[in-house]
Amino acid sequence: MPAPTIAILVIGRLYERPHEADDWRYRAAIDLHDGEQIIFEGHPSWRATLAFYLQGILAVLVVGVIVLLVSSTGVGAGVIAAGIALVVLIGFIKRVATVYTITNQRLRIKRGILSKRIQQTRIDRVQNVNTEQGVLERLLRVGTVDFDTAGTDDSDFTFAGVSSPSRVVEAVDRAQHAAREAAAADPQL
Repeated sequence: MPAPTIAILVIGRLYERPHEADDWRYRAAIDLHDGEQIIFEGHPSWRATLAFYLQGILAVLVVGVIVLLVSSTGVGAGVIAAGIALVVLIGFIKRVATVYTITNQRLRIKRGILSKRIQQTRIDRVQNVNTEQGVLERLLRVGTVDFDTAGTDDSDFTFAGVSSPSRVVEAVDRAQHAAREAAAADPQL
């Protein structure tokens, strides 16, 4: 992978941009149906995980100070360094292990690395798309997009912590428009 692509991936922008389905950098681990194209694929934004990082680092500092008081300075500093590294690694893995995908036929949420949980629904079943942004989320330019789907009681079909939630809503609108056009062109669908 070229160095600029890695840098883009590290700051969390690689998967947040709309892209062509045949671009190798964006290929999702998803079996696309005939005529299906990826409209949006993304992860939760790194800005959305700031609260996790702050809480984790605060807990590590408290434990590190206790170890400093009980033990030597070197051990306490080691505990703090290792703890902060662990918090950052866990936050990064948690963010990268969640993938949100919108195609012209369906919505999909994949969570996990070793064990996976996948939720998906057809795009034509989406009835309402709601966004939520608190004051802090607006400042960080992240938010949650909640999808209400027909005939399901799955109340947790949300893209949480996405960068620019309005882009996600626009992608769903484009996908629904494309699905309606495809259905009108081929009544057999």
